[in-house]
Amino acid sequence: MAPTFVGYLLVSGCTFAADLLMLTALHGWLGVPLPIAVTAAYVVAFASSYLLNRILNFSSHAAVGPQIAVYIVVVTVNYLVFILGVTSGLAGLGVEYRIARILGGLGEALYMYSSMRWLVFRR
Repeated sequence: MAPTFVGYLLVSGCTFAADLLMLTALHGWLGVPLPIAVTAAYVVAFASSYLLNRILNFSSHAAVGPQIAVYIVVVTVNYLVFILGVTSGLAGLGVEYRIARILGGLGEALYMYSSMRWLVFRR
């Protein structure tokens, strides 16, 4: 198992927990509509994930500008497919929204690790 995969799992576990907590606070406690709550929580999580993975996991010293440009494309695809698509789709089918977000997160994890390793932080 690649060391970056283990590091990615640790960083992602922390940022995903923060994402889920923020989602619960915004949607569950404050009544913010689900797509807005999912988006706000995800923005905080993906920014934290980029910084933590860049510094702690991939130890990247590449220029930040081009790296962030690639990361934004990767995150946009992830957001549309897994975050809004899977989460909203499953919630629309009656799955509880936190469970729907966790299920979306499973596909997201594989996609994001692959994208970070071979696109964003490639050596």
